Amino acid sequence: MRGLNKVTLIGNLGKDPDVSVLEGNVAVAKFSLATSETWRDKAGQPHTTTDWHSVVLWRGLAELAQAYLRKGSLVYLEGKLKTRHYDDAAGVRHYVTEIIGEQLLLLDKKTGALPPPAV
Repeated sequence: MRGLNKVTLIGNLGKDPDVSVLEGNVAVAKFSLATSETWRDKAGQPHTTTDWHSVVLWRGLAELAQAYLRKGSLVYLEGKLKTRHYDDAAGVRHYVTEIIGEQLLLLDKKTGALPPPAV
């Protein structure tokens, strides 16, 4: 049996994308994405929890992010979870889980030039 690694999120950017260009002219964008969930307790009081996700976009999606995404932008994102690790100077191993974006849909309704609907 084969596995499935798929993540679907709708949320807002916590900051402008951090875009860099690597060797071979490969663009990479990194940003945090907030997803919120609201519910009511037994007394009827509303509560909201927010989860923060680390997102990485490559190549064309990174360029799209650089051109159109800003802090607060609302996006639909599909991708996969990827966990990597690194050792710091003291030799302590750290694990980082990121979402590698594979499809991005801009959900903001803004006037002016409209970006492509999805990549």
